[in-house]
Amino acid sequence: MTQALLLVGHGSGEAEGNAQFRELAERVRAAGGERPVEHCFIELAQPGIDAGIEACVKRGADQVAVLPITLFAANHAKVEVPEYLDAARSRHPGVSFHYGRPFGIDPLMIGILRDRFAEVEAAHGPFDRASTAVILVGRGSSDADANSDLAKVGRIFLEREQVALVDICYTGVTRPDLPTVMRRLARLGTERVVVLPYFLFTGVLVRRIEGWVRAMQAEFEAVPIHLGHYFGSHPDLVKLILAREQEALAGTARMNCDHCRFRLLAPELLGHGHD
Repeated sequence: MTQALLLVGHGSGEAEGNAQFRELAERVRAAGGERPVEHCFIELAQPGIDAGIEACVKRGADQVAVLPITLFAANHAKVEVPEYLDAARSRHPGVSFHYGRPFGIDPLMIGILRDRFAEVEAAHGPFDRASTAVILVGRGSSDADANSDLAKVGRIFLEREQVALVDICYTGVTRPDLPTVMRRLARLGTERVVVLPYFLFTGVLVRRIEGWVRAMQAEFEAVPIHLGHYFGSHPDLVKLILAREQEALAGTARMNCDHCRFRLLAPELLGHGHD
């Protein structure tokens, strides 16, 4: 039995973002042992998904773990990639394709976000958390499920970091955008703002966030506005990918109970369901 891993990235209109995804794939190869690791893109870059699948098959794989390297489950992860896998199963009936899930709301992702906030605080702080607001900036989707997941991340972050508030905005497709949220916070009298891009890699939308922040810094000179870094180079991404690979191969999916303070005590507590 020969296993391969296929990492499916979104793809970017900027070469730098695609290069960062390839670098992540290389780090997974270095950390993951002897099995082949291939990468591909959903759109905007090559190789495409079919090419990535065929590369795994040509290397002799009869089991392929396919992981969407996306933050949340939206149309690409829910519909588009599975359609490619259905076609691949028809072409290669002797190969088992095991589809994994996106990163989602995972303790490691919350930890990366907290690290990015800590980097900003180390550079510009220490902050008075009681007067500091954080704006999480997501990509934005036509899928309300994905958009609401970012809101849940924001709530978890708020309770962990004890900042004054956490607000959510998006770079497109849905609302609000960053200028709208920043102006709202200014009306509330917020004394300091930290903007954290909830993005894996750089690209057109990260550049948009950078431009928004520069414009807001000029508009609100009395309010310190700091921009954090996206996730791309954080080592825990490799750790999470390897965990998702094993999960896909085992055919299991874990609930979000990792965030629950009752998780370890659940068997002893009546009335706290984790089924």
